[in-house]
Amino acid sequence: TLPMVTIALEQWNRISRLLKAKKEVELEMNVVNKFYDDDPMQYNTMAEIPGTDKKDEVVMLGAHLDSWHAGTGATDNGAGSVVMMEVMRILKAIDVKPRRTIRIALWSGEEQGLLGSQYYVMQHFGSRPPIDEPDMKDMPTLLRREAGPVTVKPEQAKVSAYFNVDNGSGKLRGVYLQENASVQPIFEAWMKPFADLGMTTLTMRNTGGTDHQSFDAVGIPGFQFIQDPIEYETRTHHSNMDVFDRLQANDLEQASAIMAWFVYNTAVRPEALPRKAMPALCRVVLCAPSAPITYCA
Repeated sequence: TLPMVTIALEQWNRISRLLKAKKEVELEMNVVNKFYDDDPMQYNTMAEIPGTDKKDEVVMLGAHLDSWHAGTGATDNGAGSVVMMEVMRILKAIDVKPRRTIRIALWSGEEQGLLGSQYYVMQHFGSRPPIDEPDMKDMPTLLRREAGPVTVKPEQAKVSAYFNVDNGSGKLRGVYLQENASVQPIFEAWMKPFADLGMTTLTMRNTGGTDHQSFDAVGIPGFQFIQDPIEYETRTHHSNMDVFDRLQANDLEQASAIMAWFVYNTAVRPEALPRKAMPALCRVVLCAPSAPITYCA
């Protein structure tokens, strides 16, 4: 693999201006790498608060624990991991007795293609056939519709929702509903106590690039939250500026409180959150011990 170098915006702009002025630019770099090959595997970190009368059903929340190599990964995605861990701490501290089991997942391999969440979903909830191409060997195909229909596993029906945070350190301002119109009135009611904190926006839009997509791909309601951009795209995202000093403590507290409320309400409501229709593809549902049933959505 060719080396990859991240350059700060200020230096990049200077290079761009010089090139635009038809000036030659020469860069000298000293790149030193160290390879750790004693354990090539990546690991997801999981924990849960057990449910009561609906303990076989699950509410999941997560963020990715891996980072980008140029900085320490504080905003991408230490911030999201901190929020989700604080949610679990809050719920544990107030000794909630949720009806459904609440499960946190801190994913690895997100930066390489949502690998941690894809493999977890494939093992537990559903998958697509492998793609017979050399560059796809041993790679997950969950997000590749051209791979074929989704095979849904029995556990898929037990997950009420998956909530994700992965856009930096900014406050939560709303939710991307992923075209799931049925949850809009539910989320509107849950958001009202936080209107004075700026949590006011719901959009039907999809958003991508993070782990909720792995759940959405198999028909599980998966949601990424809208956040204040602050300097995420302009300074810290995948740059050497992605360090602890860029975290906003007050914003992380706001996000943790809102996320704890959403998770708790999902865990105690009488019904699971409503689901949108699966993509218009033929699906195979495993109905053990009978033979699989194929049908089109």
